[in-house]
Amino acid sequence: MTVLVKHIEIGQGANTGLPVLVAEEMDADWSQVRAEAAPEDVTLYKNLAFGIQGTGGSTGLSNSYMQMREAGAAARAMLVDAAGRRWGVPATEITVSKGVVSHERSGNSATFGELAEEAMESEIPVGVQLKDPADFTLVGTKVTRTDSAAKSTGQATFALDIYRDGMKTVALLHPPQFGATVVTVDDSAAMQVAGVRQVAQVPSGVAVIADNTFAALKGRDALSVEWDTSSAETRSSAQIAEAFRAQAQPGAGTQVEGNGDIDDALAGADRTFEAEYLFPYLAHASMEPLDGVIEVKDGEVDAWIGSQFPTADNQTIAGVLGLSPEQVRVHTMFAGGSFGRRATQGSHFAAELANVAKAGGDGAYKLMWTRENDMRGGYYRPLTVHKLRAGLDAEGNITGWDNLVVNQSIMMGTPMEAMAVQNGLDPTSYEGSNDLPYGFPAHRLSWARGEAGVPVLWWRSVGHTHTAYAVETFLDELLEAGGKDAVEGRLALMKDERPRDAAVLRRVAEMADWSGPGTGDTRFGVAYARSFGSYVAQIAEVEDRNGVPHVRRVWCAVDCGVAVTPDVIAAQMEGGIGYGLGHALYSQITLDDTGRVRESNFDTYRSLRLSEMPQIEVSVMDSTANPTGVGEPGLPPIAPAVANAWRSLTGVSRRDLPFVNRMS
Repeated sequence: MTVLVKHIEIGQGANTGLPVLVAEEMDADWSQVRAEAAPEDVTLYKNLAFGIQGTGGSTGLSNSYMQMREAGAAARAMLVDAAGRRWGVPATEITVSKGVVSHERSGNSATFGELAEEAMESEIPVGVQLKDPADFTLVGTKVTRTDSAAKSTGQATFALDIYRDGMKTVALLHPPQFGATVVTVDDSAAMQVAGVRQVAQVPSGVAVIADNTFAALKGRDALSVEWDTSSAETRSSAQIAEAFRAQAQPGAGTQVEGNGDIDDALAGADRTFEAEYLFPYLAHASMEPLDGVIEVKDGEVDAWIGSQFPTADNQTIAGVLGLSPEQVRVHTMFAGGSFGRRATQGSHFAAELANVAKAGGDGAYKLMWTRENDMRGGYYRPLTVHKLRAGLDAEGNITGWDNLVVNQSIMMGTPMEAMAVQNGLDPTSYEGSNDLPYGFPAHRLSWARGEAGVPVLWWRSVGHTHTAYAVETFLDELLEAGGKDAVEGRLALMKDERPRDAAVLRRVAEMADWSGPGTGDTRFGVAYARSFGSYVAQIAEVEDRNGVPHVRRVWCAVDCGVAVTPDVIAAQMEGGIGYGLGHALYSQITLDDTGRVRESNFDTYRSLRLSEMPQIEVSVMDSTANPTGVGEPGLPPIAPAVANAWRSLTGVSRRDLPFVNRMS
């Protein structure tokens, strides 16, 4: 049994979770279930959250939960109907178990495959009865991932593995500064490199088309290009940060939400506190950089891409090549990670691929970004400044909370602005700072749009990646100053109408046997965040290793609704913790004083190492609510949990990240 999965498999388990739902309702044998990427077809496979075929925002399972169950239940009903016609018995007397349809009284039985052709003659039923969750046999259990064997043996096919007859390999030279453009190209030396066939200027830079990767890269190195930097971003990241800091003045920006009179609350407080946070640009740094293959033949186009937005990529390729979308077929491949990078607002990589084909003419072309292309190619998490103020009364209770966020907008000026931006506000810039579970007598959240010429994009957990840190570390300091326990203080502030927030916090405190941050050489820190509909609380145990936090253990409690595949959920929490921890400790993208990106590879953009990965214990909460996001919610709490433990251990409040190699 093969399930066509409309969401790209980028390691998050889409090719397992969605087939589990189908198999559950069909009473299929899981060992016989397979998964394939669905073809590009927006009518059949659109994401209900986006209106186009696409994966992102941790919507994969939540978007498809009822769709896939209904599809499985309908298929089961068609198989039962076919069996009833074949055997001349009522459908109500037929049972299904592990891919076998049976009629006990007559002794007849048949496999799904034996009934499939006849079942296709039945009408697809509408409104078929779904299983009671109490009767689930696959959902909520440990199942073998459908992609594990192929990935473990090297049989899984990525875009890098695609080869077509006569295919050329392409290397691209991008501008050294964001916004720079080509003035002149001297390709004489490049064309002398054996195997280089063509040098072509494309909108994003200069493409070298060659017989193989070695020739393409050597040819690119031999290019001499004059760049126009008159419209380029030439400030350093430190200068951009200072400009954003200058905007972060009390009362600035546009108010997002609030209650009470924050100015009166702070003026009347017994004690007031203020903190400014700085978060750097971050690259996605997935293990597989952007790559793809395009083939143009007889007015038809096939493209093999690890595509998160097949609909947008299809339309972009068609537009560049002057074709109709029906003439373009986008084949979605496995992708070696993404963290948001493959879901750009303007499908820039698909456009680049199409422009290469446009320059080269009919034929097949493989375009591969190098790691340096990836690190220096932009589309980073936005550099962000938070300015927070708060007041405490004489009893240590919070009387007011004021948060101003300054950063670039991810959505404004893109094709998604009309859908995402309302009243001049981009929610991806401050999400996680609003709709807090904590009740304050007075509070205000504001956002100011910072301007810079650096391309920015959603990064794993989007706004929550910085808002959770600012909120949870500042709150922790206030609770400590007020003489309150970090867990009990949070619980006391949580609103009664949001019990799921409190439940995960209580669960993680039980898991870690929380009794405060501790007093020895290791300390404990706690943080909570709700993102993408899921509730996650974490406690980190931290020690000091030569001035750097070393995280020994992490406890994590997550409520993401019905746990379709608990093992995958735990793996996603572990992955989010590792990814978030590595970036909080070591990672940043910095621009020098000419606007050029300094970092180029993993020697300068440090990732977490295996020896630094903490022991992690994950508790997946029982729930009957519909599934919510899992791919991203594990990340936001880890950095503030570590920072809170570090403050207890060293007395130092970390207001800028990363912990090592600060921005300069």
